[in-house]
Amino acid sequence: MARNKEAVVLVIDVGPSMHSVLPEIGKVCSLLIQKKLIFSRYDEVGFVLFGTADTKNELTEEVGGYEHVTVLRNIKVVDEDLVDAPQNLPRGSVPGDFLDAIVVGMDMLIKKFGQTNKGKKRLCLITNAISPIKDPFEGTKEDQVNTIATQMAAQGMKMDCVIVRMKQDLEMNRRVMKENDVLLSVFSNKSSSKIVYVENPTSLLGALRTRNISPVTIYRGDFEISSQLKIKVWVYKKTSEEKFPTLKKYSEKAPPTDKFATHEIKVDYEYKSIEDPNKVVPPEQRIKGFRYGPQVVPISSAEWEAVKFKPEKSVKLLGFTDASNIMRHYYLKDVNIFIAEPGNKKAILALSALARAMKEMNKVAIVRCVWRQGQGNVVVGVLTPSVSDKDNAPDSFYFNILPFAEDVREFQFPSFSNLPSSMQPNEKQQEAADKLVQMLDLAPPGKQEILPPDFTPNPVLERYYRYLDLKSKHPDAAVPPLDETLRKITEPDVELLSRHKSIIEEFHRSFELKENPKLKKSTRRIMKERPPGSDGEGEEFDKDADAKAIDSIGYSSKDKVEKIGDINPVKDFEEMMSRRDNAGWINKAIQDMKNKTFDLVENSCEGDTYDKALECLVALRRGCILEQEPKQFNDFLCHLYKFCQEKDLRNFCQYLASHGMTLITKTEAPDSEIPEDEARSFMVKPEPDSQNVKSEAKAEDDIMSIFLGGK
Repeated sequence: MARNKEAVVLVIDVGPSMHSVLPEIGKVCSLLIQKKLIFSRYDEVGFVLFGTADTKNELTEEVGGYEHVTVLRNIKVVDEDLVDAPQNLPRGSVPGDFLDAIVVGMDMLIKKFGQTNKGKKRLCLITNAISPIKDPFEGTKEDQVNTIATQMAAQGMKMDCVIVRMKQDLEMNRRVMKENDVLLSVFSNKSSSKIVYVENPTSLLGALRTRNISPVTIYRGDFEISSQLKIKVWVYKKTSEEKFPTLKKYSEKAPPTDKFATHEIKVDYEYKSIEDPNKVVPPEQRIKGFRYGPQVVPISSAEWEAVKFKPEKSVKLLGFTDASNIMRHYYLKDVNIFIAEPGNKKAILALSALARAMKEMNKVAIVRCVWRQGQGNVVVGVLTPSVSDKDNAPDSFYFNILPFAEDVREFQFPSFSNLPSSMQPNEKQQEAADKLVQMLDLAPPGKQEILPPDFTPNPVLERYYRYLDLKSKHPDAAVPPLDETLRKITEPDVELLSRHKSIIEEFHRSFELKENPKLKKSTRRIMKERPPGSDGEGEEFDKDADAKAIDSIGYSSKDKVEKIGDINPVKDFEEMMSRRDNAGWINKAIQDMKNKTFDLVENSCEGDTYDKALECLVALRRGCILEQEPKQFNDFLCHLYKFCQEKDLRNFCQYLASHGMTLITKTEAPDSEIPEDEARSFMVKPEPDSQNVKSEAKAEDDIMSIFLGGK
């Protein structure tokens, strides 16, 4: 058997207590064989059932015993017939003994491969382990398990134990379950075995390893602590994204009688001269070009090689830092694992000491990595210690790539706590939301997580592979409906929603839902499109409409505006406020808008710029509310009001009053110190009687004293 080929014996419990989950087990086993047909078509698989009424295995005939264990399929190369084998598993009638079944599976592997193919022989036990194990003729059950585990390790076998226990199983004999768990844990300690417990069909689908991926090192060499201290390490990929398989082009031009036709399509490209379209340009006359602005810069292969950065293969320690300084969202790409060179006791001891010291001091290491010689890029990453609690597993490090300055994206968003009180939930609304979140909690306290990441498969990939198998047998088959197990991953639990319908309805009643119109117009266009005569007396500045405009319009910027111009100051202001490459743009935009508004008022001729000044004030007010800067707007409006009084520009104050322009209140911005009633008194209504000019001026002075510190 070749080095990369694997032999698997599926040892399945079909006793009475397993009948309810046998259909799901059959699907999982079929999927395992389907993936082997795609990725490892020379792998071999066998089936052993225990808990059956009959007995059919070679050990019973040779030495006796091992009753109620049936070899359903001998070990053979995977094929389409083997895919259908687990679909209709027979229902057993007696409780099964998983130790007998494990020995039968081991015997099958030993007889077929002997001492060869170490590390590529695997048993997969699927049971609920709630039936008692028979007492051995000699010794104890623990002695028997130790003997089996030692033999398994000597033969280079691995075992995956999938313990399927539904809710009804947990009410069975707890003493027997505890005893069986202790026996299975011996396999984990004495041999290369892994035990997982699942409580539902969805987790079962992800618990069985359906695709075997051989570990391949991406680096073998020195971990350089200093020029005098180096540790031999191997680096493997710990996690990697399982991508959707790429579809290739298929040719039907091959003769139907050719059984060895690959049906592959090869694509060749020809480069032709612009001057002579019929002339093909050979490779030696071609050169790559790179765009630099409007021009294309040619760079030859020799120049390209000369300009490449070619660091030497190495992993070097740059230093240590507190673990709190490295945020989780800094991590890039996949996770790698650093282990000491196998068999190198000094390296294992040094790496373990380093990991335990870093764990104790809550430190992480920053390292510079070049995985192979001539690699075109250098990565800087963080090593996080992983201290093992098992005797047969050494300490190690997890490695995550960190971003460079060019990779970091800083997005500044205002806090929800800074929103106006009108946009904050009340106590009843908050309580309804809390109940909804608690109802949909996938990991409730004291219970197992409903969709654990380790056991939740990608439903897109699972559905694709199942349909691929169906399509291979029936080319005209339609796409089947979504499997019920996959539906539980992709859709809300209907039973859960119906059981807590009252909580959902309470949440719905607590919030008034309205359709939010998606306005596409800028503030300037909204002001311009007001009907004629709208600047007349009595029309007020609608603060609610202004708040809606904040939500619906938002800030959007394509070109980076750095100052407010004369043509469209409102648009320039909004684009400056939307910039997030530097926090200083907010204050600069507000200050520039103040200056622009002040200039428009000061340089007006008989009120010709009042409309534009009002637009600027509206935009400034909206921006200060959105960015929680009410003081800047309020101080400016008071200053502008006082300036108009001194320069005999009271008509502009009346113009603002007629449009309802007021200070920003506490309701609109929590940081504001202006109550609602005082903001309303800021509006100055025009007096038609000229004899009341003095009383009007006095009233204005009194109002100004309120907002300029004279309360």
